[in-house]
Amino acid sequence: MSEREKTLTINEIYHSIQGESTWAGRPCVFVRLTFCDLRCNYCDTEYAFYEGKKQTLKEIKDAVKAFRCPLVELTGGEPLLQKNVLPLMSMLADADYTVLLETSGAHDISEVDSRVHRIMDLKTPGSGEVEKNLWSNIDHLSSHDEVKFVIGSREDYEWSRENVYRFDLPKRCHAVLFSPIFGRIEPREIVEWVLADRIEVHFQLQMHKFIWAPTQRGV
Repeated sequence: MSEREKTLTINEIYHSIQGESTWAGRPCVFVRLTFCDLRCNYCDTEYAFYEGKKQTLKEIKDAVKAFRCPLVELTGGEPLLQKNVLPLMSMLADADYTVLLETSGAHDISEVDSRVHRIMDLKTPGSGEVEKNLWSNIDHLSSHDEVKFVIGSREDYEWSRENVYRFDLPKRCHAVLFSPIFGRIEPREIVEWVLADRIEVHFQLQMHKFIWAPTQRGV
């Protein structure tokens, strides 16, 4: 099946500032895919669970091209639920885009094109979905991937810290990201814990939520 025939259900495609990860602050085109099989209790993109329309891979690639931006992120929802995202990422990499994938730790990342920078979110106890983590993904991490922990409590922090040490994540991937659940925990608390423990992580805030309204779409 050609790129003119393969389809994905897309929620939105837009141009904004990358708000998270070590790519934060860079202009980026976001391709948000529809559907997710997790229900994290802090989710800020529930509208992507069901809303979307089918587009061919060529239509998606053309929409990305129109923004004239070299950085592209596939996000969701959960992008890996739709298998045609794999050839799309390869097509974008072939076209010399820098491609990022935002994915949960619940889906196999091993088939993702090696040129893609995978940002994998391991679900903490506070998410309500910690049992869904696919721990075999750790073995597939590369030196340009990133692992994110979204933290809403001291319990979440200690669980995250334990797994950073358990899997020696700073040596397995490019960066380990600690991010507060927006509105649930004071960011300063996590920073103080990180400094006290001298843990090798990148603390981050969701930059876009401070630039625009936290619930605004398309940013």
